[in-house]
Amino acid sequence: MSPILRAPTWPNTIERDAPERHVGVEYDTAWSRTPPARLARAMILDNLTRPFIRAVAAPKVIGAELLEPLKAPVIFAANHSSHLDTAIVLSSLPMRFRHRTVVAAASDYFFDRRWKGDLWSLTLGTIPMDRTKVNRRSVDLAASLVDEGWNLVIFPEGGRTADGWGQEFRGFAAYLAKRCSAPVVPLHLHGVRPIFPKGGSRLRPGEVEVRFGPALRPLDGGPGGRDEDARKFSVRLEQAVAVLADEAGTDWWTAKRNAAAGVTPDRRGPEASPWRRAWTLPESQRTRPVERKPRSKHSGKPW
Repeated sequence: MSPILRAPTWPNTIERDAPERHVGVEYDTAWSRTPPARLARAMILDNLTRPFIRAVAAPKVIGAELLEPLKAPVIFAANHSSHLDTAIVLSSLPMRFRHRTVVAAASDYFFDRRWKGDLWSLTLGTIPMDRTKVNRRSVDLAASLVDEGWNLVIFPEGGRTADGWGQEFRGFAAYLAKRCSAPVVPLHLHGVRPIFPKGGSRLRPGEVEVRFGPALRPLDGGPGGRDEDARKFSVRLEQAVAVLADEAGTDWWTAKRNAAAGVTPDRRGPEASPWRRAWTLPESQRTRPVERKPRSKHSGKPW
């Protein structure tokens, strides 16, 4: 090789700076919110993602009327059981929210490779979130986007359920709502896990219900009182999702009565061995397809 083309050497006595990383929480997603990328994402979402989700999950949207009085930005907080969850949520949002929404995604999974960051940022509008610890870069990015009027989809459990039962909500959604003064809409996805569970290798088409609950805001303590902190607000948000889960398993009136009586079923399941937890899981959440039933015109709002 010619000396002109040979790679330069580095003195052994001088320590090198660590190479810049452009993956994980360091991945820059600004390009994915430029007009050309947004147009491409809208085309993908409306012409590819939504038809695909309709074919494999046939979502029935319940409570969409609760979104009508809301103005952006809105934080949508949902339970998490499948990689299909994000596409189902985005497909179910009204158009005025759908095309100006970003999704908080695990930086160690969706952004561990450059090509993965490019793919998911373009197709789903994902932004990297550190789910193992509080990361200033992640928090500031999400907050700045909400402040700019972007809606945010977040899964407060931090990851997909392994056994079908819910997991404890982490406080990020609640903290962001307080910091940005944005409403949080609790959202429950019912029936997704049987279609494509964590660790699954193939899709099993079924039927999904997407339930939106009333928007929540941190409580104002009033004159001389103490405002609701993020931790307490996160507990209340998780309870709201639990009520929606109860409604999915019973009906609206029963779920409301249970909530008023303080007897809403625990969405996290029993403290027991894995086999017992699996045995007590509601049948509709087990890893087998839910048989589709013909819908009447009053069975729920199709999307």
